[in-house]
Amino acid sequence: MDFESGECRSRILSEEPDHTVLVTENATGSMTETVYQIFPGIRLVYKDVHMLRYEYPSPEQDNLLEINHCREGRSEYHIGSQYYYLSAGDLSVSKSNKLGTESYFPTSHYHGISIIIDPGKAPECLSCFLDDVNVRPAALMQKFCPGDECFIIRSTESLEHIFSELYHIPESIRRGYFKVKVLELLLFLSSIDTQISQTVLHSCPQSQVRLAKEVCTYVCAHMSEHHTIDQLAAQFQVSPTQLKKSFRNVYGDSIYSYVRTQKMLSAARLLQETDRTILDIAGECGYDNGSKFSKAFREVMGMTPREFRNHKSLPIESVRLERKNQF
Repeated sequence: MDFESGECRSRILSEEPDHTVLVTENATGSMTETVYQIFPGIRLVYKDVHMLRYEYPSPEQDNLLEINHCREGRSEYHIGSQYYYLSAGDLSVSKSNKLGTESYFPTSHYHGISIIIDPGKAPECLSCFLDDVNVRPAALMQKFCPGDECFIIRSTESLEHIFSELYHIPESIRRGYFKVKVLELLLFLSSIDTQISQTVLHSCPQSQVRLAKEVCTYVCAHMSEHHTIDQLAAQFQVSPTQLKKSFRNVYGDSIYSYVRTQKMLSAARLLQETDRTILDIAGECGYDNGSKFSKAFREVMGMTPREFRNHKSLPIESVRLERKNQF
């Protein structure tokens, strides 16, 4: 079954008794969502995103409680006049509204888990599953989202303990284990002091976000050119400090590091999809020296361009993940 929403096209890739896999595509890329119904009114969604933005259609009802954990990559949340960003290990708690939501992924790369709760359909108190788990979904909604607020905390050992196991569950115990882990997470949240929220500390005003995105669009459109911070600051009529701060707040990286990564990903695709020489590809990426290009490629992709070309069937994302997991 296919669904159309604006410029997006969604389809059900597979449907099993315990879960459904949906794929959404638009001009900026694709997203795969694997949805599990855990309890009445409570579902868990694995999100694997390789797209820049996606506009979710308006939900049938508002006031759904959404808990998001970022495993890797980066995602943006826009609430009121402020923008907030999740990076690896971070967690957010927010609620939906009838206007729908546009998700933006600055690096076109995001993997994480969302737990979506409909307080109207979920059990009033989850002690019906475990006597000592005195957790009320409606109370969590009021605690973390009393208005249109978003609660964010950065990576902690406690969060890592809860979520790390959710990414590696043996299929034979998956259904029961999901229930245990969701209850553990909700019990953990019920004990949190909301004063530890880092939402305000890590918020960005719209002007900062607009500047960062305009700079990113420009440097990505001129990949073969060398850009200094002073030159970019002068072009966009801001101070170098403001430029660097705005870009890092949105993209979680320096302009130099971000552009280098994008160049190497572009080079990787050319190595896989064309027969162009490595030196030719290096030149397109702004490198007039083959050894410097090879060094940069290895630092990002974990192998030399020649080694990568010899593994043409290897997905680019799996190379990046393997490289990431070495550290």
